[in-house]
Amino acid sequence: MAGAGSFALFLATALVAVQAGMAQAPRIGVVDFYGVRKVSQERLRKAIVVKEGDPLPRSKGDVEEILEKVPGVVRANLEAACCEDGKAILYVGIEEKGAPHFDYLPPPSGLLKLPQEIHDEYTQFLAALGLAVRAGEIEEDLSEGHSLMRNTGCRKHQERFVSLAETHLDKISAVVRESVDEEHRAIAAYVIGYAPKKPEVMEKVIGHLQHALRDSDDTVRNNAMRSLGAFAVLSARKPEIGLRIAPTWFIEMLDSLIWSDRTTAASVLVTLSENRDKDLLQRLKERAIEPLREMSRWKHLPHALPSFILLGRIAGMEEEAIRQAWAQPERITVLDKALKAASSGK
Repeated sequence: MAGAGSFALFLATALVAVQAGMAQAPRIGVVDFYGVRKVSQERLRKAIVVKEGDPLPRSKGDVEEILEKVPGVVRANLEAACCEDGKAILYVGIEEKGAPHFDYLPPPSGLLKLPQEIHDEYTQFLAALGLAVRAGEIEEDLSEGHSLMRNTGCRKHQERFVSLAETHLDKISAVVRESVDEEHRAIAAYVIGYAPKKPEVMEKVIGHLQHALRDSDDTVRNNAMRSLGAFAVLSARKPEIGLRIAPTWFIEMLDSLIWSDRTTAASVLVTLSENRDKDLLQRLKERAIEPLREMSRWKHLPHALPSFILLGRIAGMEEEAIRQAWAQPERITVLDKALKAASSGK
């Protein structure tokens, strides 16, 4: 379970890695679900038609429309991620009638845009990131409060973000809140994480990023979560800085219809809960047991691990006990017993 407190960069690039290893359309290695409380999972499997071993569906939208016709389903979302034995993982998410719902803010309407040099630097960074993903070089260091990747092609752009964020911080802050352009908001939510690590600056930046956690665009939210996650790593390493990152929206995102919301939020919450804050663990127990249970049972273990860790902490298990439970074939049974014992006060 080493490195469980950090998280891999840009889950949105996952399919690049799948496709890089295949000349043809990626095939499905695993189909898994989330948001399923009352609707029959077997019925959902029949509705999506595809199964393990099949190519990914040609039309994401068509399958989602079919799922939304299943009684009890309000909305549906399909996402493909990387990788199970070189094959894609297809996540089928649904929102059931009456289920918890994560609300977004309305899109802003301002005409602000980032300076061209920031846009160009980020575009070059994404190109380098694509090459790094294909090479399997996605390791990153978050200890300074922002991502610095081991891959030199990516790292040189990230190091440039440090000076760009300092020079243009006011403009970046305005764009992340006010720009109608979702691409520019997403870039701003990422680059603002490289702002000077001074308490008075970071307090303001955290406020902007907390706002961006409810942005209507998936990538803006994901970049904001990753920036805040890196801040959480720095805060844990240097508690004297006194940073406070509220967990509220991360907990709410565990019920999101969007897979990347759920997985990134769970990873950040692992970092935020490393000190076993009683209030945070109690809020997770009251608000998030069901989505965490569901995610901890996912077949692709790296995606299941953050939720498993959180449930172990909610149950009061020591870190070593969580590691030992994770290594067992009956890990879910062990975890369920610990949660039951914790709930009964034994």
